[in-house]
Amino acid sequence: MTAPRIDADIIRRLPKVVLHDHLDGGLRPASLVELAAEVGHTLPETDPESLAAWFYEAANSGDLVRYIATFEHTLAVLQTREGLLRAAEEYVLDLAADGVVYGEVRYAPELNTRGGLALAEVVETVQEGLAAGMAKAAAQGTPVRVGTLLCGMRMFDRVREAADLAVAFRDAGVVGFDIAGAEDGFPPADHLAAFEHLRRESVPFTIHAGEAHGLPSIHQALQVCGAQRIGHGVRITEDIVDGKLGRLAAWVRDRRVALEMCPTSNLQTGAATSIAEHPITALKDLGFRVTLNTDNRLVSGTTMSREMGLLVEEAGWTLDDLRTVTVNALKSAFIPFDERNALIRDVVLPGYESAR
Repeated sequence: MTAPRIDADIIRRLPKVVLHDHLDGGLRPASLVELAAEVGHTLPETDPESLAAWFYEAANSGDLVRYIATFEHTLAVLQTREGLLRAAEEYVLDLAADGVVYGEVRYAPELNTRGGLALAEVVETVQEGLAAGMAKAAAQGTPVRVGTLLCGMRMFDRVREAADLAVAFRDAGVVGFDIAGAEDGFPPADHLAAFEHLRRESVPFTIHAGEAHGLPSIHQALQVCGAQRIGHGVRITEDIVDGKLGRLAAWVRDRRVALEMCPTSNLQTGAATSIAEHPITALKDLGFRVTLNTDNRLVSGTTMSREMGLLVEEAGWTLDDLRTVTVNALKSAFIPFDERNALIRDVVLPGYESAR
């Protein structure tokens, strides 16, 4: 017997989990046009469809630094309370419409203070918008839970402030921490004091590593800084030869360290060459705890449904493969164990069973 074909409608209806998704990389193009007009920011395109195409093409440079540069336009409209509220609420509604049942959204509050908002005001405003989105999604019959990861920017000097915010808001919707920004030349160990503080306060964190920079960044993130997950981590394959795992790769697999993998984004930044050859498939088959993510939905022109569809069509993924990465993501989510188990038992597994 052959497995039933997984068409776009089935994928759209599957329950999904996303752990690695940036708020400022996922705005609706139409909202970005309207918000930019309100604050007087000039965009490269003012037609929503043309603007979406511009972002995708501009990010397809194969260079992480140029990819990050596209965010000047999204960040320009996220400097006011109104912009942050709208972006956060629409973020949740867009996840719900895509079948996401649990998501973690990340952003760096220090990048949203140019309009005069204090760091705490930024966090409070985003949480208010997320709560409004979750209430609307539940009322529409598509409930989704969204937790927040606060980011420090690794090339700047406010990482400890961001870590303090994560501690302060950990009972108000913030579930963890991350550092983001250009990897090469900005090792995670530069911010060791912030990570030690988070560990003392029992706040979990992930670290962007193993994308633009290789094995040393993954080693530092895990063995020096103590990360519980790795953002991207595609270059862990450099420690695997003919299926034999080196010490670091074995540590990642054997300790069930989740890899937050983002196939389309990795193609855009040059960290992978194609969906068919993306390391996520080989790592999944070797037993790593891989998770599937969007990274930046506007910039990468993607959704969780699209990422799943690409792996089905170009890498031969099955329904069982999609279920595996979804369960993997919930197992490594930064929410309490019993809540993760409930989502797996009551939502994810029944959703996949009904798709057979």
